[in-house]
This record gives sequence, structure tokens and C-alpha cells, in this order.
Amino acid sequence: MKNKSTLKRLMAFCRPYRIYLVGALLFSTINIIFTLLTPILIGKAIDQMIGYHQVFFQGLSQKIFYIAFSVLMTALFNYFLVRASNKMTYEITRDLRTELFKQYQILPLSYIDSHTHGDMMSRMIADIDQISDGLLQGFTNLFGGIATILGTIGFMLYVNVKLALIVIVLTPLSLIVATLIAKYTFKFFQEQLSIRGEMSGFVEEMVGNQKVVKAFQHESINEEKFDEINDRLFKSGVKSQFLGALANPSTRFVNAIVYDTVCIYGAFSVIGGGLTVGGLSSFLTYANQYTKPFNDISNVFTELETALACAERVFKIIDEPAIKNPEHPKTIDNPQGVIDLNYVNFSYSPERPLITDFNLHVNAGETIAIVGPTGCGKTTLINLLMRFYDPQSGSISIDGINTQTMDRSYLRSLYGMVLQDTWLFKGTIRDNIAYGSNNATDEEIIEAAKKAHAHKFIIQLKGGYDAMLAEEGSNLSQGQRQLLSIARIMLANPPMLILDEATSSIDTRTERQIQDAFDTMMIGRTTFIVAHRLSTIQKADQIIVMNDGHIIEQGKHEELLKKNGFYHNLYYSQFEKPE
Repeated sequence: MKNKSTLKRLMAFCRPYRIYLVGALLFSTINIIFTLLTPILIGKAIDQMIGYHQVFFQGLSQKIFYIAFSVLMTALFNYFLVRASNKMTYEITRDLRTELFKQYQILPLSYIDSHTHGDMMSRMIADIDQISDGLLQGFTNLFGGIATILGTIGFMLYVNVKLALIVIVLTPLSLIVATLIAKYTFKFFQEQLSIRGEMSGFVEEMVGNQKVVKAFQHESINEEKFDEINDRLFKSGVKSQFLGALANPSTRFVNAIVYDTVCIYGAFSVIGGGLTVGGLSSFLTYANQYTKPFNDISNVFTELETALACAERVFKIIDEPAIKNPEHPKTIDNPQGVIDLNYVNFSYSPERPLITDFNLHVNAGETIAIVGPTGCGKTTLINLLMRFYDPQSGSISIDGINTQTMDRSYLRSLYGMVLQDTWLFKGTIRDNIAYGSNNATDEEIIEAAKKAHAHKFIIQLKGGYDAMLAEEGSNLSQGQRQLLSIARIMLANPPMLILDEATSSIDTRTERQIQDAFDTMMIGRTTFIVAHRLSTIQKADQIIVMNDGHIIEQGKHEELLKKNGFYHNLYYSQFEKPE
């Protein structure tokens, strides 16, 4: 039942390409007619050669011409059939990939964070390739096989009714065998795909973090883990491939028995005068053609089971509840940056509360520094402000408007964000800086790079601003990558800023220069700074000290030092306490 619903849903993707489906069916029908016509023509040609010096050349030449024409038409319409079925299949798989990629863009971060990226990539690439193969097998072989069977029955009845009945009665046994085998292959293919996704996730994680693996000498441990996954994949693959491969030889064995029976009975019919030699030749060709579609159909079942297992994995992601924007989203005409968090509660897992009854008021243009020990909720607070996650209860508002009534894209356009972990993509430096800005001119890009103190190292690269970055900017140093991320924000020039350890990988001298640029940029802008180095936040209008998801202290730098509390101890753990 589950397979039927998956197949029905997969077929829904065929609707926009009905013209190709109709064309494929039409070309397949014509192809089959000429394919089945050829054996009769060959049989009649044989009958023109009834014995020694008894060859009717005029009739033989005519039959050879008809045979050549029939073969040519078969090849021509087979070409049209392949073109139409391939076009439809590849259009459908393209739409599937597009649909899945769109879903990836709107999935909540909670889903992305809780599933391995390798498995998600496997569904996007390998699984949809398997669906493509299954559809291709289905459209080219399933209909053609059924039509060939029906057409062959008609031609066999025309040649000899008794022989036709022998073939018709015995041959369906091969289909029954194939169906029974296919019934058990589905669960093994599902298991194989699941383990393959697990392996993709593990390999992607290990390759992406090779420096850490080598630094901690974990190569042998990772090899053991990989071997364990690979061994499970091997065992599952052997089971699924064995059962999948068992269908074809099983059906061939049944078909061979049918063919032998026809040969023996047909030979006696020729001796008895009830059938010509040409007629027997035609019939044996039909018997062989009649059994071949059953082999093709058995292969189709195997491919289809794999395709359905893959489709089920793809649809499982497509069916995930996506982030929805309000029907009538609100906007702010002139953002001032007054932010209120009222009784906000949030946790990543219900059994472990993180932020509880959190309240905060931020005036327009203020610089708010957020400090606290690891795991206190600093980054989580930023995630809530950006609506990467939504609070379980409470509200967050900007200029009096609840952020949950805003379009997420619009909300995030109000913030400029620089993280400790930089993100750059494969492309030119120019494109990476302009990533958050539309229609930025070259002059604006260069000016932003100068403000971020990135211009100097950029012009020293071969190609300058047109220099190509490797994936994730791996051909630059960590500090240079961070400078480009800062230049991106300088160019975007947003109403509010979030700086999460924005200068953590930059040398002291450049940090001072960038800090001056940030100070200029932060004038009149509400800014949140997450900092571990407390020397960078002494000028903040408010310092919020967090611990266990609560604000435990709040005030200016000097005020908090005088309290001799948590911030006082945290600050002097980094600096020498005066006598």
C-alpha cells in the first residue's frame, strides 16, 4: 500500500510531460508492430526455399525487401522511443531535484542540525539517480514488454493455435517467480540505501575535518568505524543484489522449458504436415520474443523496487514541515532598532531547558555586549534574534512589531552578521563580498574591502578581485577569510549588526583597525556583540552577563566591575587585577 502511494505520487511528476509519455507509447506501439511483423516475413521467405533447386527468387526478393523495410522502421521508431522516454525521465528527475533543493532552502535549521549532511547529499544525488534509472526501465521496458506479449499472442494464434496455447499457459510461471522474488527485495534495498546515506555522512564529515583527525591521530579509529559501516553495507548489498539478480535467471529457466516444449511439439507438427518449416521458424522466434518481455519485466520490478525505496526517502524530506512565513507579513518603514525580548523560553530538547523567562530591552542605536561561560546561551540568543529558531513561548519584537509576524527574509535583511566561523563559496572574491548586496558597483565593493582592511591582500593575489576562491575559501588564511566576511557586511550596510567573535582570527594590529571601522559603522545602529575577549566590549552601552540561560548581571563595564560579581571575576580571569 505504501509502495502504491509512493508510485502514485511519483507519477504526478509526469503530468507536465504527458506529450512525451504519449509519444513514447505511440512510438513503442509502432516499433512493436514492425518487430513482430519481421518473423512472419522471415518465415515466408524461408518457405520460398522449399528444397534443392526449388527456390522462388522473385518471391524471395520481394520478402527480403519487406524484411529490410520492417527492420529499418523498427530501428527508426526505437530511436524515437528512446528519445521521448529519456526526455521525459530526465525532465522528471530535474523537477525532483529542484523540488528537493527548494525544500532544503526552507527546512528549519533544527532539521539540518539533526541530520547528517552526507545523507542529505546522498538523497539529492544518488537516490534521485536511482529513481531516474527505475523510471527509464519502467517506461522503456514495462509498456513495451506488455505490448509485445499481447502482440506476440495475436501473431502466434495466427500461425498455430495449439502451439500458441502451450506458450500462453506455461510462460506466466516466469512472471509469478519474478513477482515473488521482487516482493522480498524492497526491504533490503531500503536498508542498503539507509546505510549508504550513513556512509556518505561519515565520509563527508571525515574528509571535511581531516586536519582535526590527523592532529588527534584518529585515523585508525575512523578506519575501524568506516569498516564497520562498510561491512554492514556489504552484507546488505549482497542480500539485495542477490535477490535482485535471482529474478532474471529464474525466469530464463522457465522460459527455456517453454522454448524446448515448443521445439519438440513444433517439429512433430512439421513432420505431420500441420506446419511449414517457415511457420515453425516464425513461431520459435515469437516464442523467444514472447518470453523475453517477461525477463525485461522482472528487471523492471527490481529497478522499480529500488526506485520506490529511493523515492520514499526523497519524499520523506519533501514532506517535512517547512518554515512558513505569515500570509500578511509586516514591515518597518524606518527601522530604529528598538528590540524587546519578553518572557522568552527556548530549549533545543524538551528535557533540557536552556533559556527561561528571558527579558531584555534594547534602545535604538545601543551596543549590547553578551558575555558568559560556554553554553550559557549567547549563540542561542543570536539564533532567536535571527529566527534561525523560534522560542517555545514569549515574544521578540523590533520597533514594537513581533518578529513572528515578519517575513524571515525581510527580518534577516535588517541584520548584518559576522560569525567566528566564516563562510565563503567557490567563486571570485568580488562575488563573495557582494553576496549580501544586490547590484553593488565595483567602487562600492572596493570601498567595503578597504574599510575591512582586506584591499591590500586582495590586490596582491593573482587576478585581484577576480581571483577565484576554492571551496569554503580554503586557499586563503583564516584571517583573510574573516576579513572578506567583514567586507561583506560593510558593503551590505544593514540597520542592525550582530558580531559573534568577528575578529577572533585576526592579528592584533588589524583588529584595532577593524574595530575602529566597526565603531564608525555602529554609530546609530543597534549592535549585538558576542565576545570572549572582554577587552573588545568595554565601550558597550550595555553588557549582559548570561549564565544558564538567564541574565545574571547587566550594566556598563565600570559598573559591573564595581559589583565584584560574576563579570568582575570573568574579566580579571583575563587581565591582571590591579593592586
